[in-house]
Amino acid sequence: MKEIVQVPNWAGKRYHSLNHHLRQKFGQKVFKISLDAGFSCPNRDGSKSIGGCAFCSLRGSGDFAGDRQQNIEEQFEQVRSIMHRKWAQGKYIAYYQAFTNTYAPPEQLESLYTLALQQPGVVGLAIATRPDCLPLPVIELLDEINRKTYLWVELGLQTIHSSTARDMNMHYCFTDFQRALTELRARNIETCTHVILGLPGENVQDMRETGRIVAGLDIQGIKIHLLHLMQGTGLAYLYQDNPFSFLEPLEYVDLVIDLLEILPPRVVIHRLTGDSPRNLLIGPKWSLNKWEVLNLIDRRLEERNTWQGKYASSLGRS
Repeated sequence: MKEIVQVPNWAGKRYHSLNHHLRQKFGQKVFKISLDAGFSCPNRDGSKSIGGCAFCSLRGSGDFAGDRQQNIEEQFEQVRSIMHRKWAQGKYIAYYQAFTNTYAPPEQLESLYTLALQQPGVVGLAIATRPDCLPLPVIELLDEINRKTYLWVELGLQTIHSSTARDMNMHYCFTDFQRALTELRARNIETCTHVILGLPGENVQDMRETGRIVAGLDIQGIKIHLLHLMQGTGLAYLYQDNPFSFLEPLEYVDLVIDLLEILPPRVVIHRLTGDSPRNLLIGPKWSLNKWEVLNLIDRRLEERNTWQGKYASSLGRS
């Protein structure tokens, strides 16, 4: 007799979406308010390199964050009003997104984090950073905050492959990521990792290997990004001299689903594709239709009769 398998359902999705997770935790709609606190990065100020990671935008991947010429209160109000055009009501996660948001003395960081948490309606804090920018005093500060409020730290991994990291001028590696993750999880700090699919020089097997390794880590969330080639980046200049091909829509979608299938159901999916300012995007142009990509992921999950975590238990993950 054929076994009947119950397909998981996270509020109509076949993956554990961030929207579902936050609604379950807070009982209502919660959305992020992206902020730019004026940080730099050791990969831009000369400490390790200049120019940043080859794929990183001029705004430090904070292209939709607030204006750094404004203070945090002004940014918060500006972004909040924009978000309320989509959702009339809700609570907020203050999200320090642009550049490296742990790259400052702990006293300065504490002041900025506290200020964000004091904004009306804020129920938690998200901090995006590099895995090589978490010295012990900063981790101890994060530990204190985590004991008082909802917190997650976003760690940019992108790839496990050292050759790609070198080519992309990242100046950190998978070992740095593992070390940072270990320190954060020892203090029960929730961690969301970033992975980029479509980096030049990587084939399907390389990307799947990154996914396989990441799926076995003690992470609580993941952002899966499509590579966006943007004007003004180091990668754009490399592309001028040595053009490379982009992933096609279905190719990308199937890679995303391959990763979802082996991710434990407990892992929260923060993102399945990315955003890029239309006027800066060189390619792939199809990525501008974000909702079409997300709808294609939903359709392909049904067509493949699959879901997040379908093969996780067979790989010893839960």
